[in-house]
Amino acid sequence: MKPLNLIALLLFLGGSVWAFTRSERGVRDVQDIYFSAMSPFLKSGSKMETEARTFLTETRHSKELEVELAFVRGELGRLRIIESRYRELETENDRLRHALDYKKATHFDVIPAQVIRRQPTTWWQTVDIDAGEERGIGTQLAVLSNEGLVGKIDRIYKDQNRSSVLLLTDEKCQVSARVEGSPEVGILSGQRGRFDGSPLLRLRFLSTDAAVRVGQRVFTTGRGEIFRANILLGRIVSVEKGALDSEALVKPSVNFADLSTVFVVLSADP
Repeated sequence: MKPLNLIALLLFLGGSVWAFTRSERGVRDVQDIYFSAMSPFLKSGSKMETEARTFLTETRHSKELEVELAFVRGELGRLRIIESRYRELETENDRLRHALDYKKATHFDVIPAQVIRRQPTTWWQTVDIDAGEERGIGTQLAVLSNEGLVGKIDRIYKDQNRSSVLLLTDEKCQVSARVEGSPEVGILSGQRGRFDGSPLLRLRFLSTDAAVRVGQRVFTTGRGEIFRANILLGRIVSVEKGALDSEALVKPSVNFADLSTVFVVLSADP
């Protein structure tokens, strides 16, 4: 029993005993005095009881809201996973469509492959692809993307269905190159060392008075029988003339930081 109710009960019993020993008028006077005295307590008790019931109701509603909130959060997480997977599938679909379009458009006989491995320490030197000997791939075959020349096959992993590609950004990958709209021909290769952003290529052995300018495109010449002619390599970003020859820096046409689909060239149409 609540303390206020207990006090009220005791006062009522005491008043009742005393009242019954008095006259009827006295009883009425006692009753009036009792109810006047107890009225604040009764109102207070009623108010407290109402507030308590309201609190219990709000508590129940709060628990229900917590359960609903937990459910909504779970659904939101599930929808985010579905959205992420959908975006991955959408990206994969776009990549495959572009690969199919490129294979149809190119005059080379190519095999599409996916980049499956890259080492941070050799990021600008080599990548591994998911195609090997069983698909007719051998070493020294050119590797392209829909942006231009990627590099060449330099290693086949036996019984592993994969190959290693030496990238154009490696200094050991050297390509005979020509400057568009110019008679200039030189050797294009990567540079030694690390790069903060996309690496630049070196086009060496140009003539001392090379009439080349920033923005000109650079293509393969086809010499050497590894890289076919007229494959895009990049654009000139700077030219430095020397006493014996000139040298240009070339920005690769391929985004080597984000390689995904490549094409291994088996042969070219005559």
